[in-house]
Amino acid sequence: MELELYGADEKFCCKLDQDDALLGSYPVDDGCRIHVIDHSGASLGEYEDVSKVEKYKISQEAYDQRQDSVRSFLKRSKLGRYNEEERAQQEAETTQRLTEEKAQASAILVGSRCEVRAPGQPPRRGTIMYVGLTDFKPGYWVGVRFDEPLGKNDGSVNGKRYFECQAKYGAFFKPSVVTVGDFPEEDYGLDEM
Repeated sequence: MELELYGADEKFCCKLDQDDALLGSYPVDDGCRIHVIDHSGASLGEYEDVSKVEKYKISQEAYDQRQDSVRSFLKRSKLGRYNEEERAQQEAETTQRLTEEKAQASAILVGSRCEVRAPGQPPRRGTIMYVGLTDFKPGYWVGVRFDEPLGKNDGSVNGKRYFECQAKYGAFFKPSVVTVGDFPEEDYGLDEM
């Protein structure tokens, strides 16, 4: 390819043809443009459709036999999923967290009034509509119908309905941020307008 330098007035300045020269050694200034002339014969958009590019494929068994692969390095170094101690520790932590969430969730009854204090968000009040496991994320979740449209959904996530409410009135939270108690609906005075 060839590189040509054009000034801010679009007049040709010079060719950038010294491979060992730095860009600062040319008279480059604000508003200049570098024009590229491609002599490779490639047509525009030739490499845009990656489905036309032949890909190298190897079976899982053949890849496992290679000694110069990332997988063999991870196995030799006992990193990631090949570190049995770390995996066992992670599974134990997950089990403990799930047990704690289950204990917290068992104290929350559907139909109870609550206040949600999620980190970085103002406290919001509503009614518990769902408590349990979900398909969208692991662990125990509490579905809340807010008194005002401060939520994210209508009680359904990814097409699965967990409870009924108006759009933007529903949301799901971990049991640790939900406090059950006597939280009457707040009167914002919006009815008088």
